[in-house]
Amino acid sequence: MNIDGNFVTVPTNDIKLRCFESGNSTGQLVILVHGWPESWYSWRHQIELLEKLGFLVVAPDVRGYGGSYKPTRLSDYSMENLIKDTVGIIDFYQRDSSILIGHDWGAPIVWNTAAIYPDRVTAVVGLSVPYYPRGKVSSLDLWKSIYKDRFFYQLYFQEPGKAEKELDKDIRLSLLKIYYSGSGDAPNDMFSSKKSPLADMLSDIPSPNQLPNWLTKTDLDYYTSQFIEHGFGPSLNRYRCQTKDWQELTQLTNAKIDVPSCFIAGEKDRVLKFVPNVDLIEHMRPWMTDLRICKILKNIGHWVQQESPEVVNSHIKEFMLHL
Repeated sequence: MNIDGNFVTVPTNDIKLRCFESGNSTGQLVILVHGWPESWYSWRHQIELLEKLGFLVVAPDVRGYGGSYKPTRLSDYSMENLIKDTVGIIDFYQRDSSILIGHDWGAPIVWNTAAIYPDRVTAVVGLSVPYYPRGKVSSLDLWKSIYKDRFFYQLYFQEPGKAEKELDKDIRLSLLKIYYSGSGDAPNDMFSSKKSPLADMLSDIPSPNQLPNWLTKTDLDYYTSQFIEHGFGPSLNRYRCQTKDWQELTQLTNAKIDVPSCFIAGEKDRVLKFVPNVDLIEHMRPWMTDLRICKILKNIGHWVQQESPEVVNSHIKEFMLHL
């Protein structure tokens, strides 16, 4: 795959997104939405598969990342704006609807787009983060309640500039530690449950002696290049909009996803354990009226489509071919 070409600038929702585009220009549109801290490049193993299946594949850098626009206001990173960005890509390609695939923060983006705009979404695939409708309190208030006495990275991210100071100091090392610690390669006891809420994020996380098999030097070099100019700040603003999301997106209260859906996650993904004593996958099922595939991959962590591309691709292919 040629990562130096095939980029398109897509105007959407009053900003411009850099999108990697490939595949059949007349094929059904598939939009791939990445998470934190990644880029369109996190879909490198899926793009070729989708090309071969005859789709038009568009993988944007989400606002705040890579070659896309990076607004300065925190409010510009609200979920409502990210949903509108996604619908705007569909409009740009003059399609009535699209298949959406998202990972990490990309998963809530595609889930919520499907819930609010079901007529614009043919089908939806979420990786790593299960769907849940708007709760009784914002997710940020939930994290404050659960993690009031111990460290939780999303709470650490709330004060502008605080996490940036740590993460921007050595971007390559920060990315390596984040990718490694979130992967299935990391020891099960890597994260201390007693870590102080005043602690930083990475100083107690060791660097791996060698890169995981799924992450090459070339991969890490590319990811690093995408954060060098602007640092982590723009991407962290997404975490700072969770209260705003809850206030704005009241239509997600008890909202179900009715389009054909697929969920894939890694067995060792700590996201699935964010809420103690709650099975987030079982909690998701009642809100999905057409959940056709739900797979948990053994010994795989958070970066599921990169850690286990062959298996993830096989499930995506099965899902796509039976729409």
